Amino acid sequence: MGAACLKFRFLARLVAMAAPKETPKPLSTRSFSPEILEWLRGAGFECTSISSNPERIRVMKQGCAALFERQAEGSLRLAQPPGCVIRGEIGRLWDAGYQKFWLLGPPTDEPFQEPRRPALAEQLRALHRFSEELRSRLGVPSFYNESIGSTSEITAYDRVKGRGA
Repeated sequence: MGAACLKFRFLARLVAMAAPKETPKPLSTRSFSPEILEWLRGAGFECTSISSNPERIRVMKQGCAALFERQAEGSLRLAQPPGCVIRGEIGRLWDAGYQKFWLLGPPTDEPFQEPRRPALAEQLRALHRFSEELRSRLGVPSFYNESIGSTSEITAYDRVKGRGA
């Protein structure tokens, strides 16, 4: 009886190890209940509706912000990833290969032509703290590349542009 029980436990462990594990979804693909706004306010985040579009809510803390949008079913979804607030606008982080920049204004296909400001080290640290705290409060796991530093929304290297054409 003891050997059969041990054999069953061993087989159960093998099956559990072989079962596919669900990969956690990144922040940008998740939907959240509207109650998260109260939780975030309780954690010191400033949550305000955008006057031009009341369906969009800016979540801000430490000079950084992210933009959420109400969905038809009432849930909230990330509309713009976290970025540094520059002159009231959430900048999109761009890795130009030699330096990181904050892109301002509407997104285009050509980041080299967009208005930009250099990303400073203290801004990147603030963005990292903001992103980690936001993920933690929302119950979203941090992936390895996000945990070790700032990830860029846009990456473009001018030295590679046009190769292979």
